[in-house]
Amino acid sequence: MTGTFFCTSMDPSDYDYGIDPSEDPGLCYRGWVRTFRGQYEPPLFWIIFILGAVGNCLVVWIYTTVRNRLKTMTGVYLLNLAVADLLFLSMLPFWAVDAIKGWDFGVPFCKMVSAVYKINFFSSMLLLTCISVDRYIAIVQVTKAQNFKKQRLFYSKLACLVVWCISALLALPEFIFAQVKTDPNGRSFCSLVYWENTNNWTKIFVLSLQICMGFCLPLLIMIFCYSVIIRTLLQAKSFEKHKALRVIFVVVFVFILSQLPHNALLIMEATQAAHTTITDCKTVVLFDVAGQVAKSLAFTHACLNPFLYVFMGVRFRQDLLRKLKACAGGMGTGGLSKIQAVPKRPSIMSDTETTPALSI
Repeated sequence: MTGTFFCTSMDPSDYDYGIDPSEDPGLCYRGWVRTFRGQYEPPLFWIIFILGAVGNCLVVWIYTTVRNRLKTMTGVYLLNLAVADLLFLSMLPFWAVDAIKGWDFGVPFCKMVSAVYKINFFSSMLLLTCISVDRYIAIVQVTKAQNFKKQRLFYSKLACLVVWCISALLALPEFIFAQVKTDPNGRSFCSLVYWENTNNWTKIFVLSLQICMGFCLPLLIMIFCYSVIIRTLLQAKSFEKHKALRVIFVVVFVFILSQLPHNALLIMEATQAAHTTITDCKTVVLFDVAGQVAKSLAFTHACLNPFLYVFMGVRFRQDLLRKLKACAGGMGTGGLSKIQAVPKRPSIMSDTETTPALSI
């Protein structure tokens, strides 16, 4: 079927449900996408929620209870990253219900859930950007990093505050445009409803802002910082530095890998809004499905990062095992004195003093 169709947006909520295409050939029947979403998203969201909640809670626990964990810039950034992920994960069960039976939680909660995802998205990218800048200063500008050690810790906390404020501002479109829409079958769903205008400039502006500020700009900064870091490490020829930096590299790589497909489809969606070039119904449906898969892939970053710290971060793994043994010992003796009596690893301070930016 070819021609001009209504609802050509690749927004997964803009489906023509329950309409027989034989009754109106101008409508593209996309109800199958909703069925696919209802079967595909809920189990995946619950898996992400459970794994992410356990992993991020462990990160918060270790970073808030182990001495010296929050005395480095990276520690402050990673704690804020875990909090952002937990905030996002708390919304996933509502989206799983929406995929199965529609949105029954009202307009205010629709706006909040939509905005929480965008705040998490922007804050995660910006925090990873901050980490890459911190790596650059600590490894490439070693003298300055040591001279301004205390100031760097203050600046890291200030940077986190700025990141949260910027992320909230960038998520304002979700608060403004998120609405509860109803399909022809009377089923409600949470979606963005942009102001109507002939050129779709509102939607194009929002998508462009997300792509540029939430992906392209942070990606360029990270590429620059890590390119210089790689050159410096190759000259230093230090295996320990390579091993410590590997954790950050993998965290950044996984996040980019999970977000790149989603942002690529956002670019295509912005192009579609500017110039409606996709009119074939089958192609539109395929983009809808691809959009669902890419967005779900983007969600996985919330549960992947903590496990990267556990399995690749030597210090984090040691701290976690020691705390778990301490808790088990405390429960066995029936008191908390066992936990409090566990000696702190003396090398933490020396690690922090010698390589403050490499210890995870």
